[in-house]
Amino acid sequence: MASSAAISPTAHYTGHVWARNGLSHPLLDTREGRVLFEALRPAMRASALLGGPSLEAYLLARHEAIDERLEHAIDHGGVTQVVEIAAGLSPRGWRFASRYGERLTYMEADLPAMAARKRRALERIGSLSEHHRVYDLDALRDRGPASLRAIASELDPSAGLAVITEGLLGYLPGDEVQALWRRIARTLEPFAGGVYLSDLHLGSAQGIAVRGFRIVLSAFVRGRVYLHFHDAAEAQAALLEAGFVHAAVTPAGGLARILEATTS
Repeated sequence: MASSAAISPTAHYTGHVWARNGLSHPLLDTREGRVLFEALRPAMRASALLGGPSLEAYLLARHEAIDERLEHAIDHGGVTQVVEIAAGLSPRGWRFASRYGERLTYMEADLPAMAARKRRALERIGSLSEHHRVYDLDALRDRGPASLRAIASELDPSAGLAVITEGLLGYLPGDEVQALWRRIARTLEPFAGGVYLSDLHLGSAQGIAVRGFRIVLSAFVRGRVYLHFHDAAEAQAALLEAGFVHAAVTPAGGLARILEATTS
C-alpha cells in the first residue's frame, strides 16, 4: 500500500483543517496537524497570490461534498452501513454515528498505527460502540484478517453498504487504483445496495497554478501525487470496467471532483 509515512502528514493536516473549521472534535485535532498547517501556510499564501488554489478550501469542499452524498444515500438510498477506508483523523464517523445512532453501522479503517490512534481518540470521546468501530486495514489486500473483504463479512448483505475513500487515490499508482476499485466493487456487489464515494483528481483541471500546487503537495507528503485520468468520461469508463454498473464524476467546488459509483 502507499507508504504510511507519505499519507500520515496529510492525515494530521486534514484533521486540523476539519477541526479549525468546526467540523471535528478537539480530540481528533493533533499537535502534528497544527504544526504542519503553519508550516504550509506561506506556500498557500503564495499560491493564492498567483491565483492558485487553497489546500484548505479544497479539503473542505471535497469533505462536505462526500458528506452530502453519504447523507442522501442513507436518507434515500437504503444505506445503513458504511466502511471508510484510510479514515485517518476524519470526523465523519463520529459525526454520522452521533447523528444516526443505531440506524447506522459505521466502520472506520486504516493502517494499524493510525487505526490505533483513532481508536484511542474515539474511546476518549465516547463514540465507539457496536455501531461505530475502528479496524486495521490494508486496502490493497485481497483477503485475510486486515482486508476489506474481512471487514465487510461482518455486515448485513440484506442492507445497503457505502464504501468511502477520501484523500487516498492520489497517493496510489494507476494499477493499484484499478485493483482497489475492483476490490470495492466485488465487496459491494452482494449487498442490497452498494455505493462508492471518493474524491478524484483529473488531468483536465490542471492549469499552471494547479500544477505548481501539486508540486508543493508532493513535497509536503514526501511522495508523488498521481493523476490517473484526463477527464470524467475516462474515469467513469474505468469504474464501469472495474465492475460498477453506474458511475459519475462531478465538480464539488474549485478543484474538487467527487466520484459516485453504484453496483445496483
